[in-house]
Amino acid sequence: MGERWCAAVLRVLVLQAAWALAGGQVRYSVAEEAKAGTVVGRLAQDLGLEAGEAEARRLRLVAQGRRASVEVSGASGALLVSSRLDREELCGKSAPCALRLEVLLERPLRVFHVELEVTDINDNAPIFPAARKNLSIAESSLPGSRFPLEGASDADIGANAQLSYTLSPSEHFTLDLQKSNEQNIEPELVLTKPLDRETIPVHRLVLTASDGGRPSLTGTMELVISVLDANDNAPQFNQSVYKVQLPESAAVGTLVVRVNATDADEGINSEVTYTVTNFIPPSGKDVISINTNTGEIHLTAALDFEEVSIYDFRIEAKDKGTPPLSGHCKVVLEVLDVNDNAPEVWVTSLSVPVAEDASVGTVVALLSVSDRDSGENGRVRCWVWPASPFGLEATFAGSYSLVLREALDRERVSEYEVEVRAEDGGAPALRASRGLRVPVSDVNDNAPAFAQAVYTVLARENNAAGAELARLWARDPDEAGNGRVSYSVWEGGAGGGGWRAASSYVSVDAESGRLWALRPLDYEELQVLQFEVRAVDAGEPPLCGNATVQLFVLDENDNAPALLPPAGSAAEAGGVAAAEAAAAAGAGSESGTLWAWAAWGAPAGQVVAKIRAVDADSGYNAWLRYELWEPRGKGPFRVGLYSGEVSTARALDEADGPRQRLLIVVRDHGEPARSATATLSVSLVEAAEVAAAAGSSSSSSSVSRSALGVELGPGAASAATNVWLVVAICAVSSLFLLAVVLYGASRWAPRAAVLSGPGPTTLVCASEVGSWSYSQRHSRSLCVADGAAKSDLMVFSPNFPPPPPGPAPKDTQPEPSALLDTVSGNTLLVSHP
Repeated sequence: MGERWCAAVLRVLVLQAAWALAGGQVRYSVAEEAKAGTVVGRLAQDLGLEAGEAEARRLRLVAQGRRASVEVSGASGALLVSSRLDREELCGKSAPCALRLEVLLERPLRVFHVELEVTDINDNAPIFPAARKNLSIAESSLPGSRFPLEGASDADIGANAQLSYTLSPSEHFTLDLQKSNEQNIEPELVLTKPLDRETIPVHRLVLTASDGGRPSLTGTMELVISVLDANDNAPQFNQSVYKVQLPESAAVGTLVVRVNATDADEGINSEVTYTVTNFIPPSGKDVISINTNTGEIHLTAALDFEEVSIYDFRIEAKDKGTPPLSGHCKVVLEVLDVNDNAPEVWVTSLSVPVAEDASVGTVVALLSVSDRDSGENGRVRCWVWPASPFGLEATFAGSYSLVLREALDRERVSEYEVEVRAEDGGAPALRASRGLRVPVSDVNDNAPAFAQAVYTVLARENNAAGAELARLWARDPDEAGNGRVSYSVWEGGAGGGGWRAASSYVSVDAESGRLWALRPLDYEELQVLQFEVRAVDAGEPPLCGNATVQLFVLDENDNAPALLPPAGSAAEAGGVAAAEAAAAAGAGSESGTLWAWAAWGAPAGQVVAKIRAVDADSGYNAWLRYELWEPRGKGPFRVGLYSGEVSTARALDEADGPRQRLLIVVRDHGEPARSATATLSVSLVEAAEVAAAAGSSSSSSSVSRSALGVELGPGAASAATNVWLVVAICAVSSLFLLAVVLYGASRWAPRAAVLSGPGPTTLVCASEVGSWSYSQRHSRSLCVADGAAKSDLMVFSPNFPPPPPGPAPKDTQPEPSALLDTVSGNTLLVSHP
């Protein structure tokens, strides 16, 4: 029978242990003040772990709330005392004193709940409110009279706090113990023998309080009893304890309670006055006041549940007898909580400014939120406004982290005003907020950007060195050094006459972006300059942006017309270059005397010579016109306004003399116009002499041809051809037939070919109004001047490769071609600058 009972008990214990392990709950107990290192329990073994498994799986303790003062041994897995355990400090008067711990076990992760009970030891002695107590007792007091005494208190609990009282030996007094509740005992002094003031006016007794611990601890209080004469009836309250409840929102002046005490004596010995003799806690003396005559107790200060929730007052009723007698009662005031405290938000840590490239999840601030109310009134809900780009994350109870939820862009928002809002659960709910200023620090994430990818700049030639051409500006939205932009000419240049970098013509101010000329620009040297301007910020690493600048040089009329040597002369090559150089120098030119021959009897309109000139400018500035300056009036010659052809104005006769001197002015169309003059000397001779001159000129050297000075007119060549034909065919045909043959030869004569080659271009357009030359590069053009109206003619150079940068070798420059020929009365003219 006994064996079966033991087996049943064993099964019950095993089932209880299995249930405790399955629920993850382990319970231990340890006495307070245990030494550090004391083994509380073999935790690893109780959790079912094998030897060494606790250390391998990192068995560790996580304390909740208050400091646990225990730790887990990594090697043995035992729960040890790590620091002083004071049950009174941890739990006060609460019993039992249980600490709830969490034990973590990894691989796999498991959580066990450990309850550690700290048991009390008798380490606190009883303490009286005062070391000395003065009592006044009338000598007329009857035996059996009781006088309540203030008991002692013990911080321990249980048997260690069970107090017993003893009184020093006295023939007049004994001690009686009254239980106010299950735990507290209030001592009362009982009179056992009538007093005789004349015999013993003062009784000195010692009241000793002993607790129930082993060993027992004691505390003492001296009782000084003064024996009063006469008045032998003390006031008596109708209640020994008055219990009152008031909300903490009660106004100052509110009636708390009215106490009432009566005295069986008559007359002055029955008149009672009320006073408060004891305040628990001491701050209660500022909270209430009592009417000494009526016993009404009123509030004199506002109540605050969060500071004191219960007040305990001792009221004394004293008569006016001699000596006065008193009675006592207790008033217990319980303060009820109302939602009178708004949540409080505190910033415990703030990390600003926040870099705009901070990653999502970065902690910006740590905040603490609390509410002094209790229950629902103290439950707080928090959020952030505006909701982005920041958010709140709860870390512990009442602790939050302000974290980054979205990427930042300082150029869009440079600073955030964040408000953390809190609201409790009371009715009505109270709210609080805390503002945070979160500036965003800049990183160099924006390159300078020009407003245009290509800038077109127009500049007139002959500008002053240092003249401002344009202002460039690149925007960088970053700040400080990341947004400070510096400018520089990066690349580019111009060809023609050798490569030259753009930096030899222009420069840009590094700070302002002002583009200015390093030297005067010459349209004849440079028409278009293309280069890049680079903007670089001062960030780390630096970022840059580019813009292309196209600088177009506008032509000014700074070159006067320059006369060219006669076509086909040996001096033509050097003369053309010299004329162009003179034109580029901006000065007019005046040639020496040019010579031409004309036959007497030449009809009106016969071309005698042609004046050739060139202007280094372009457009209207290079459009030339010819004027006969001398002789004025109705002379025998005239000059083509735009062709420069000198022809007979009427038939020549001997009255015109043997020689005519003509002064011809060549002007351009610029503002102001520039000019050059040419002197032409025309000798009037017989037709045979003109033919002889033409023949000799066709067979002589280039020096002899240059002596002619001008081109022979088509009339002189035609006359010479007629003479030789008449002699050759012996006057077989008539003059009329000869004229028909000459006319046909002039109409169907082959046109001039176009000669081209690398070098500067002269574009000559033949039209009704004459010729208009425009300088380009790497080409030459040839026009036919036969006096008849022609449509415009434009000639381009072949696709020769451009010259390499740098000065071209002199031996590679082609010699200017020269051609002078007479075909059917027309003159072929090759011109080049």
